[in-house]
Amino acid sequence: ARYFDPETQRSTTEIREIVLAPVSEIDFSDDALAILRRNFMAAFGSPGGDPTYEAARDRIRRQGVEQWLPLFYDKLETLFDYLAPQALVGLDQPVMDHVAERIDQAQDYFEARKLAAKGAGAPAHVLPPGRLYLTLDEFKADLDTRTTVQFSAQDAPEKTSGVLGRARAGRRFVAERVDPSINLFDAVVRHIRERQAAGKKVVIAAWSTGSASRLVGFLEDHGISRARIVANFTEATKPDVSVAEIAVESGFEDDDIALISEQDILGDKLARPRRRKSSAAVIAEAAALAAGDLIVHVDHGVGRYEGLKTVKVHDAPHDCLELVYAGGDKILLPVENVELISRYGSESGESALDRLGGGGWQTRKARAKKKIMDMAEDLIRLAAEREMKRAPKTDGADGVFREFCARFPYEETDDQLSAIEDVVKDLTSGKPMDRLICGDVGFGKTEVALRAAFLVAMSGLQVAVIAPTTLLSRQHFGTFSERFAGWPIKVRHLSRFVTAREAAHTREEIANGECDVVIGTHALLAKTINFKRLGLIVVDEEQRFGVKHKERLKELKADVHVLTLSATPIPRTLQMALTGIRDLSIIATPPIDRLAVRTYVVEFDPVTIREALLRERYRGGQAYFVAPRVADLPFLERFLREQVPEVSFLTAHGQMTPTELEDTMTAFYDGKGDVLLATSIVESGLDIPRANTLVIHRADMFGLAQLYQLRGRVGRAKLRAYAYLTTVEDEQLTEGAEKRLKVLQSLDSLGSGFILASHDLDMRGGGNLLGEEQSGHIREVGVELYQQMLEDAVTALRSGEGGEREVADDWSPQIDIGAAVLIPERYVEDLSTRLSLYRRLADLESDDERESFAAELIDRFGPLPSETEQLLEITAVKILCKHLGVAKVSAGPKGALLAFRPNAPIDGGQLVAYVGKHTQTLKLRPDNKLVASGSWPDAPRRLHAVRALLKDMSAIALKR
Repeated sequence: ARYFDPETQRSTTEIREIVLAPVSEIDFSDDALAILRRNFMAAFGSPGGDPTYEAARDRIRRQGVEQWLPLFYDKLETLFDYLAPQALVGLDQPVMDHVAERIDQAQDYFEARKLAAKGAGAPAHVLPPGRLYLTLDEFKADLDTRTTVQFSAQDAPEKTSGVLGRARAGRRFVAERVDPSINLFDAVVRHIRERQAAGKKVVIAAWSTGSASRLVGFLEDHGISRARIVANFTEATKPDVSVAEIAVESGFEDDDIALISEQDILGDKLARPRRRKSSAAVIAEAAALAAGDLIVHVDHGVGRYEGLKTVKVHDAPHDCLELVYAGGDKILLPVENVELISRYGSESGESALDRLGGGGWQTRKARAKKKIMDMAEDLIRLAAEREMKRAPKTDGADGVFREFCARFPYEETDDQLSAIEDVVKDLTSGKPMDRLICGDVGFGKTEVALRAAFLVAMSGLQVAVIAPTTLLSRQHFGTFSERFAGWPIKVRHLSRFVTAREAAHTREEIANGECDVVIGTHALLAKTINFKRLGLIVVDEEQRFGVKHKERLKELKADVHVLTLSATPIPRTLQMALTGIRDLSIIATPPIDRLAVRTYVVEFDPVTIREALLRERYRGGQAYFVAPRVADLPFLERFLREQVPEVSFLTAHGQMTPTELEDTMTAFYDGKGDVLLATSIVESGLDIPRANTLVIHRADMFGLAQLYQLRGRVGRAKLRAYAYLTTVEDEQLTEGAEKRLKVLQSLDSLGSGFILASHDLDMRGGGNLLGEEQSGHIREVGVELYQQMLEDAVTALRSGEGGEREVADDWSPQIDIGAAVLIPERYVEDLSTRLSLYRRLADLESDDERESFAAELIDRFGPLPSETEQLLEITAVKILCKHLGVAKVSAGPKGALLAFRPNAPIDGGQLVAYVGKHTQTLKLRPDNKLVASGSWPDAPRRLHAVRALLKDMSAIALKR
């Protein structure tokens, strides 16, 4: 927190002490503190820089609160301060109701704070809402000074002049979507032909380019061959059917045009800005470094990363990573070589730093290398056995499959499409699939499973979907039944929610092949279940199953396809996926309009919890109140009755009968309670978009993955969600609990499940992948380097090189051209962001990737400064050096020197011939170094000349 003195970095608590020292009876809300912090800098900041701690405190006390507070209130800004005077303000119909409700809510918080202060015997001097927010009259007065337009529904009775006044709502096709006896697209085609017969121009509005292409395919399949994609209304012509990328939710008709939206045809379809976060980017984010972390350098071993340091090299600024080793020895690693280091692991405080130049690191690495090579041989054998196995081959993605996919009520994310493509490829390969889909709660893993199940079931095979809890299996049953309605697929449910008679009937249908898809808990793993032609097993949240369940799964999946879904896979599963034993697909792109859940770790405070629950109630939502034990529920029930009597609540826990539990959950789902007071039974299985506040009692008693899953219960809609992780007041947390809560609070971005699983892999270790014993070699060389060494060993053995190839043969060329190599702080202020950009830059492997990275920098931070342009040029030189095996490039005003690695992929004869054609500028020395002469007085010209030379060499002298 840099609110006062950047050097001392005072915390929020200290700010309270400074600000409130003269007026301790005033209770500031978090909103008020945020405003005060901002305005403090404006009021007390000196022309020479930020105010110091002492100067700020003295000035506040000298002036006195009566003179001091108005400095802030006079500076409060509202929404209207950010709008230009001529701006047009659009108002939706219920806007004034929402404003009034928000003001009432602020007033209620004010009253709650006063009551709490009074109950504690403290002076009730609480800031009134009018000092922080506009009143309703002030809001209306400000609005009256603006030009406004009031929106109304499309089919509102008011008519205006002009074309839009004659418009009316279009056909929605609701009945056709829900009636399985009617073919939806046949109905759409009939409607289109009717509109064309009436002489109207027909336009179908698609959300994206991909959607437009898909809609054209559907129309062609159903008899409209002249559908074409156009850019806009102007290009649409009669009598063709035009498909355009127009983001509208519902269609309309007027005298000349019939517009049909994609949402009219397929149901609720949501638009989404195009964003893609690659698996590599997610993995890089998981490996983010922070100052103080232990790292592993491939040549020097375990050290401590102390931060970025800018040094002068030939009078040019150069960013380097400062690494400290035993005895205080330091290395400055240039940022362009950052790929040589990796994180050691989060649980790394016990390990001693290596000594620079000592033999301990090389000995440990050699020992780990030998063990890894043995393991790699076993992995290759396992992979070969798997390649030899055959699995039922399903039919490909034909028109029927595309029609099923079209009924998905959202637009797929790029990650989701990639995962679906991977699964379809696996299912049609004829080899057993074993794929892990890693994605956050609500990111679309179930849709991947639905499409896999559809392909398998339509091929005449059976599908088993196994969920860890009865609630989750019940929800899946509802989802699968709804999506498969109208298709010749019989879906059955098997869990304790099902009667004994129904369960017996389901088992009989499974055995005789009448049941195509069965969804249940671990009851599906019982010996009494006999599948006639099992083709696919879908395992949801694998980490919730025990060892016996997994052993039974191994028996079942010998020659069938397996799809595992998880937000936070267990360490061994994650490591197997990263190593390539299991295939991995990551879904890291959040759904449309999804906001990250605001997470607070706080002591149990009745006023804070009351405010949180009431805020959710006032905005028409619901809340979860979760306790770690059934024994905690009576206390929390009493708390809700006494402290928050305005809310109604329901109680649920695992000791209730199945009927009671189902009734309670159904009632909450139907909105019959404001708060669901429950144990961790709600960890998985509930998908209630209205529930967007979560309070966890005694959060220190939950595991890391549990907390993450619980937090995933909220934030599944467009509203901002809040999670309060409460701890016991004035009680010291254990080191492990504190670490878990800190990790969860830090992972506040969307799609952090993979990163959390990586933290878990760091904390707990991955174990030996092929047996029960834990692998100490991960601790010897660090998680990331161990992973890389194992991948290298597997690659070497697969290529037939065996031990000839050096495991983890990571190297990076030294480039000394006298150019500035850094991303300036004025361009990217945040240190951790700069470091993550350096890490991504170091991993680029082609000019296309480099150009894409440069475009991203410009989009995010603005035009590139000259230093960053030179850094990108250095990266281009580095990429060429890696391809050519050039270990070192040194260039000055009069020439350059290139040193090759002993095993460089250069054809010696062709290199000599190339040098022979340029005898005036090139000379090849006996020590395997190439000397180039030239006149390059400044860094840009040197960079250009060296890059041109390397490009020529790569085109001519590389081995073919």
